[in-house]
Amino acid sequence: MLQACSITDYPETRQMKLNGNTILITGGASGIGLALTRLLHRNGNKIIVCGRDEGRLAGLKKQLPDVVTYPCDLADEPSLDRFADAVLANHPDLNMLINNAGVQHNFQFTEGRSHGPLIREELDTNLFAPIRLTDRLLPLLLRRNSAAIVNITSALAFAPKKSAAVYCATKSAMRSFTQALRYQLDGSSVAVFEIVPSLVDTRMTHGRGKGKITPDFLAGEAVDAIAMDKHDILIEKTKLLYLLYRFFPSTARRLLKNT
Repeated sequence: MLQACSITDYPETRQMKLNGNTILITGGASGIGLALTRLLHRNGNKIIVCGRDEGRLAGLKKQLPDVVTYPCDLADEPSLDRFADAVLANHPDLNMLINNAGVQHNFQFTEGRSHGPLIREELDTNLFAPIRLTDRLLPLLLRRNSAAIVNITSALAFAPKKSAAVYCATKSAMRSFTQALRYQLDGSSVAVFEIVPSLVDTRMTHGRGKGKITPDFLAGEAVDAIAMDKHDILIEKTKLLYLLYRFFPSTARRLLKNT
């Protein structure tokens, strides 16, 4: 596998053991989350998955009966709070949170109609939910000798596209939140990782773009990088895009604008 690269000066003081953990993956029954669930389960970890599609959760249980599943609509704060309460009560050994769940709506604000429900869903799912879940579960993670928070963002966080303004804004905000949280947890037992994928072949990206990577490829690259304690993990084309954005930002913006 290609080695994911690090773009941060955050000190690499320890390596995260990636077996024998208790790992919560949001949206872990489909797409990127499912690939991470399968790989980390295969590596000998206890996996907890939440999702709002109970059919997909049931399908996951058939494939991997010992994976613990919870139905939860992360965009609904009471549902998220009930789920967090259940995790705190039933899984005191939790030591890794992977904030993976996300939605993307493509629309133009110039269409002359209100997009309130779409805006709320993207903000609640992509931004508020991972921050709220982190807030609820961090005290539990801090009690572990080795723990991690893994946030999945996007190359659109630093070079947005025209058709998904709210999605890009949520990923940019999550990137900033991840970096600030890393500062706050410096010196603690909780490492903070950010995965920045290139375009992945999932239901969200159906009919969009070319040269997609598979969820399994992404999962392998990400897990390898976490095991090597690389905190900012750029996958595939995002490595080049980040360098392009750093030195030629107008070119990077032009390339991504109409993707």
